[in-house]
Amino acid sequence: MMEIQSVYFPEPGSANTEKTLEIAKRRAEQLGIKTIVVASTSGETGVKAVKVFANHKVVVVTHAAGFPAPDVQELTEQNRAKIVDKGGTILTATHAFGGVGRAVRRKFNTYQVDELIAQTLRVFGQGAKVACEIVLMAADAGLIRTDEEVISIGGTGSGADTALVVKPTHTHDFFELKVREVLCKPR
Repeated sequence: MMEIQSVYFPEPGSANTEKTLEIAKRRAEQLGIKTIVVASTSGETGVKAVKVFANHKVVVVTHAAGFPAPDVQELTEQNRAKIVDKGGTILTATHAFGGVGRAVRRKFNTYQVDELIAQTLRVFGQGAKVACEIVLMAADAGLIRTDEEVISIGGTGSGADTALVVKPTHTHDFFELKVREVLCKPR
């Protein structure tokens, strides 16, 4: 048996970012986890993560280009440079739970399996859905290994409010994804 502390924030959102990164770092050190995967839209959370996790491999996963509008990339060039300068890796790719299935929904007003999975994961919170999705994306890109646990950090709206210990897998093996620990999330 193992007992670990989980933190539940009273509200979701960016006000929890620093505490989420602190909790995640503490657990990464306890478990010897060397790889951190963090979602970041503008790059602000990614910049904070590469500073906190200076001695870790940090993969910052952005929104896909065109997510808010055609041809728009939300990651700022200034934050991109800061992340890369601090040794972080940036992944911009199609969302694991929102590629062609989202196009089908928009065109035919019907949901596909990928978006059903996303909606199901959201019962644990938006940040938990994001944390699961970004490890799939990072594994598919070859940026993280599937035989080593990682800490995955997501958020609700902006910033970070959820951290999970995850055994990653590739998207085509989705049901092999294992959430080992919930470190923190909004209540």
